[in-house]
Amino acid sequence: MIATVTGLLLAEPWALALLALLPLVWWWGRRRPTALRFAPARLVLRGTIAGPLAPLPHTWRTRLLGLPTLLEFAALAALIIGLARPIVRTPIPETRPGIDIFLCLDGSSSMAATDMARGQTRLEIAKQAAARFSLAREADRIGLVGFARFPDLLCPLTLDHLALRRLLAAMAMVERDGPEDATGIGTALARTVQVLRGSDTKTKVIVLVTDGEENVATAQTPDEIGPLPAAQLARELGVRVYTIAVGTGTTDASGKPVPLDTRQVQQVAKVTGGAFFTARDADAIDRVYAHIDALETGPVPEPRYRVDEWFWPWVVAGLLGQLLALWLRAAALRVLP
Repeated sequence: MIATVTGLLLAEPWALALLALLPLVWWWGRRRPTALRFAPARLVLRGTIAGPLAPLPHTWRTRLLGLPTLLEFAALAALIIGLARPIVRTPIPETRPGIDIFLCLDGSSSMAATDMARGQTRLEIAKQAAARFSLAREADRIGLVGFARFPDLLCPLTLDHLALRRLLAAMAMVERDGPEDATGIGTALARTVQVLRGSDTKTKVIVLVTDGEENVATAQTPDEIGPLPAAQLARELGVRVYTIAVGTGTTDASGKPVPLDTRQVQQVAKVTGGAFFTARDADAIDRVYAHIDALETGPVPEPRYRVDEWFWPWVVAGLLGQLLALWLRAAALRVLP
């Protein structure tokens, strides 16, 4: 049982009841008869009883005659407080269990479009939003995979978020119409899940950002890993996938807008227990990351405290007070009968 008495935490507050006995001890000591009665020194003058009473001389010894008794009672009070076991509870800083998060960003040439914000490409906006997201996840290990036709592990899981943001800023798009200019969502997802396989963290999350549709795993390439098989692998390993479709879509040869087919990435999120989002502008992707940040919170730990015992200063003070009172009675303030 812990109680607070005048701001002091006590583990055994019942012991303070003994303080009520101190006045009784003082009263009992006052009423005890002396063993030997004698005439006070002020009645004796040169060996005879004087006529008029001479005043008792006041010296430092006479003024301090009551000090040993005062010290004894103060020492008893200190010992009783020590018996009540004063303690200090210091809160231990809250630490949330971290989770493992992989940012999986599309680096195909279509991410060069500037439809989300004037003067900024989709990839730049996605990288900036991911960097801001990492600032709020100090306890989490975060990694980075960039992908187009092939996935590249750009940063393994790390708590060094400054290094992560540097690698994130350095991520570039592939050459337009080059051999790697494609969108392999399934391959990128499978590669990221493979890296997470070695993690012993309970919660594993992938945030996949793309502006395109799977065009690597098609009916003509049955050996390629499609988004759905990769999602099933993620589910088996307990990896949750959040998918974000950025931009306003594409345009056909005539310049007409063509909306993005998001059915596959929606299915990926559904199969793995994640969620699908669309982000048509820079503010929208920040809101999406904020929503993911709110969803992926570790369990809140119970408040913890470090308990330090502080009974010993009171006990030491009580013992020293008693010893000082004994010394004063036997030496400096000794009273002879």
